[in-house]
Amino acid sequence: MLKEPNSAGDLLRDWRQRRRLSQLALAIDTDISQRHLSFVESGRSLPSRDMVLRLTEQLDVPLRERNAILMAAGFAPIYRDRPLGSPELAGARSVIQRILDGHDPHPALAVDRHWTLLSANRAVGLLLAGVADHLVAGPVNVLRVSLHPDGLASRVVNFREWRSHIVKRLSHEIDVSADPQLAALLDELKSYPVPTGARAPSKQDNSAHADIAVPLILTSEWGPLSFLSTTTVFGTATDVTLSEVTIEAFFPADAQTSKAMADMAARETSEP
Repeated sequence: MLKEPNSAGDLLRDWRQRRRLSQLALAIDTDISQRHLSFVESGRSLPSRDMVLRLTEQLDVPLRERNAILMAAGFAPIYRDRPLGSPELAGARSVIQRILDGHDPHPALAVDRHWTLLSANRAVGLLLAGVADHLVAGPVNVLRVSLHPDGLASRVVNFREWRSHIVKRLSHEIDVSADPQLAALLDELKSYPVPTGARAPSKQDNSAHADIAVPLILTSEWGPLSFLSTTTVFGTATDVTLSEVTIEAFFPADAQTSKAMADMAARETSEP
């Protein structure tokens, strides 16, 4: 039996290798024989729909790619893929916006799997002063905005440290998802120059949080603003689009930042 290019067996083998699992380990985890798994990967045996679902779940394959493997095996996709703006996802959009607005006066935003901005609260806009128009016109990529010379780069006090954090996180996402668009974005971010005068990482930058997380420290008219970020995803999503939404919420890392954000929000509200 000749295998088709990008057959279900090829795709399953690629994901197994990406997860750094042997055939034996995956076979044991999914309660099938190693011989059967070998036949599936080599194309000597066609996997059943149930087998595809069992293997892709064990391999933690993203829902979009699970659909692709199902179709390669000759089955219809089972995970719906609707635009976030569709009427069916109105409830999810409402939940996302409530989470973002509830985080005010501190920044919070929602992005898709390529870090394209989907929604944000008011505080995010307050921090984008000075960002070039071409970075916020049309689809906005938040990683591009944060590291681009015409974006926030010159305002990031701990730029080298923050860029290293972004590069490591994006590299991990590429390893997990095998997404070529993320790989292209990573290459782009790595090509950006370091702002003139950017200092080397120092203990002073995040001494209070060194054992917790890398902070984002921005200059502002209110003084340095220091944030720690948290990530929220829809862990039980069965819709492809919703499974790819990530909410990034930034919390003030010190009392000065907390007061500054409250003052900014108060001024914004009081201005006509």
